[in-house]
Amino acid sequence: MHIQSKLPNVGTTIFTVMSALATEHKAVNLGQGFPDYPMPEELTALVNKAMHNGFNQYAPMPGWMPLRESIAEKIQLLYNTKVNPDTEITITPGGTYAIYTALTTVLQPGDEVIVFEPGYDSYIPNIEVNGARAVLVDLQFPDYRIDWDAVRSKITARTRMIMINSPHNPTGAVLREEDMHQLQALVKDTNILILSDEVYEHLIFDNIPHQSILRYPDLLQRSFVCFSFGKVYHCTGWKLGYCVAPAAFTKEFRKVHQFNCFSCHTPSQVALADYLKNSGTYLRLSSEMQHKRDYFASLMKKTRFTPLPSYGSYFQCYQYDRISDESDKDFAIRITKEFGIATIPVSAFYQSGKDNKVIRFCFAKKEATLEQAVERLRKI
Repeated sequence: MHIQSKLPNVGTTIFTVMSALATEHKAVNLGQGFPDYPMPEELTALVNKAMHNGFNQYAPMPGWMPLRESIAEKIQLLYNTKVNPDTEITITPGGTYAIYTALTTVLQPGDEVIVFEPGYDSYIPNIEVNGARAVLVDLQFPDYRIDWDAVRSKITARTRMIMINSPHNPTGAVLREEDMHQLQALVKDTNILILSDEVYEHLIFDNIPHQSILRYPDLLQRSFVCFSFGKVYHCTGWKLGYCVAPAAFTKEFRKVHQFNCFSCHTPSQVALADYLKNSGTYLRLSSEMQHKRDYFASLMKKTRFTPLPSYGSYFQCYQYDRISDESDKDFAIRITKEFGIATIPVSAFYQSGKDNKVIRFCFAKKEATLEQAVERLRKI
């Protein structure tokens, strides 16, 4: 029997490869983006309470209504935007699922989607499995800014969507107000949709305001905006997120969602509905993660790696051109084996494997973990 692959060019992800190497060589894993410290105890207690109180059966397909109401209140507080929790918010099993479902909702064979690289590794397979084509635009190295003239040059009659991601994985770059104005001008009077990946919404540094699509009513009316509780509350294993979109878009989104996942983990939704009521639980997250970024950066000054700016996310990229001429993949594998430190080569985030001699570190770790990692990096 033979199955024709829908993703013939896709193999094992670099995250799986590097994490397996890290385990094999007992390396400190600063590769995959997950914390090694506990999630908030208060949130854990609320989940336990929800289970003890009997919230263990299916939640409604769109999500637990009190949670959607809490999300709508948060959006109003942060962005002064009114979102209907009944018709414009859907709870999903993680941000990646929300992205896949949004793409599946709208894409038809032959459609084109503009994607920026380096970029999160699920985007292009999600596009291609739906019979559409990813049109790639490189972010400008080394600051990873968008060249909007380059974007304009890629627009065709087949352009169905533009995907944006801020704060950005893998680089930590963020979109500025000028970027949003450029995007507004680009899509005005077109039928181009937007998918905005904002899973690191609350992990943005240096008092920079997050330029959410939710701030811009004209953009929101053509957008799917995807979020992740796992990234925000240090519980990536929960796989819980949500998608905000206009009512007509949400109606179609839920048609796909109901025959795939249908509904998400009920006790977690019940707990988050209460936890989000306290705005301090998310307003303080930026300063907490910035402290980790700054601590890691202070330690890294004792190494020969050259930092690239990180303004958000779990990640910071470093160049190693003063150390080696190896490809970033070979370098990442070698230092895992020889020095016991696992990272991610940034070329893995390009379809072409473009190599600027840059590797990505995840600094969402305990201070002791970062100290142990840098002690090994100093020897390279």
